[in-house]
Amino acid sequence: MRLLLLFLATCGILFAQGNADWHREFPAFKVAGNLYYAGTADLAVYLVNTPQGNILINTDFKQDLPAIKRSIEQLGFKYSETKILLISHAHGDHDEATALVAKETGAKLMVMDADVPEEQSTARGRPGAHVDRVLHDGDAVELGGSRLVAHLTPGHTKGCTTWTMQVRDGARTLNAVIVGSPNVNPGYILVGNKNYPEIADDYAKTFVVLRNLPCDLFLGAHGAYFGMKVKYERMKAGAANPFIDPDGYKAYVAERDSTFRKEWDRQKQNPGTPAR
Repeated sequence: MRLLLLFLATCGILFAQGNADWHREFPAFKVAGNLYYAGTADLAVYLVNTPQGNILINTDFKQDLPAIKRSIEQLGFKYSETKILLISHAHGDHDEATALVAKETGAKLMVMDADVPEEQSTARGRPGAHVDRVLHDGDAVELGGSRLVAHLTPGHTKGCTTWTMQVRDGARTLNAVIVGSPNVNPGYILVGNKNYPEIADDYAKTFVVLRNLPCDLFLGAHGAYFGMKVKYERMKAGAANPFIDPDGYKAYVAERDSTFRKEWDRQKQNPGTPAR
């Protein structure tokens, strides 16, 4: 088991280095209302601007932090005015820099309960961050008139979190959904997982939650989830806001659910074999 975990960790590091979009800078942009994108070409970081400071969702790898800072400044905001720090889930591509951001800005880090041990871990690739507020399913995070709700969508990690908020965009109120992750990564064991026995049931619960969330603005922890690069180009060309995509959200959730169930069925036939 130790050798397997070491192998999977090494693969994750190599994958991170081999995926150019993870570390490629991307133009910061306004999604809608006071919700902005400040991440890389695939690793999503969201900024919610309020009169009392900003909320930041995700920090990506430490090497991506300079690009994130530049994006925040390009949007016309100050990195130092980050007051609350949130994450999608406790994987390095979304949270490795959380302790550093909290130290540099004084922001309060708030994390779903089941991901707190990983967030506070000082193991290789983990942020070793202090969690200021432990969140539970359905908890709200509020600042300056903006309200985000934390939805526990476990499986990918035990505390994987999908964030929702209502965004005022002109005369409209839009429901934004920032999907944590419904993906079954290579190496994940769904049947006979001694370290996470309920993993498959958790994934199944996650898809129930996702299917029932009202969604206008379809977003996620990776830009690839919601076709960010293509939609950004459409937006630049003057199209109506392409991130308003409720049908795309429904199709994405249905496809991910189907993919999960196929992998679960495969592993039921071959217990203990990891996802490929």
